[in-house]
Amino acid sequence: MDFSEYQKIAKSTAVYPDNLEGAFFYPSIGLAGEVGELLNKIKKIARDNAKIDKKDLEGEIGDVLWYLAQLSTELGIDFEDVAAHNLEKLKSRKERGRIAGSGDFR
Repeated sequence: MDFSEYQKIAKSTAVYPDNLEGAFFYPSIGLAGEVGELLNKIKKIARDNAKIDKKDLEGEIGDVLWYLAQLSTELGIDFEDVAAHNLEKLKSRKERGRIAGSGDFR
């Protein structure tokens, strides 16, 4: 499955509240919540020196992926393009010795 196919299938499972202006609002907030859930599980692994439950983390990462796909859909951005452009950017940074550091335009 590629990202474009995932994006289309994810869209078919989306149900948003009727009272929202701007459909991108709901997946934006959902994304923040899911990232928080993922990080909370990772925090507990570190805090409790617990064994990593890959299936549990996979589920949370999947939820993050779904919200990213939905946000892209609502903004009219092809998720496949998001993935390709991100890799191009990172490859360019690595080739120029700018992979480390901060700032969007390095």
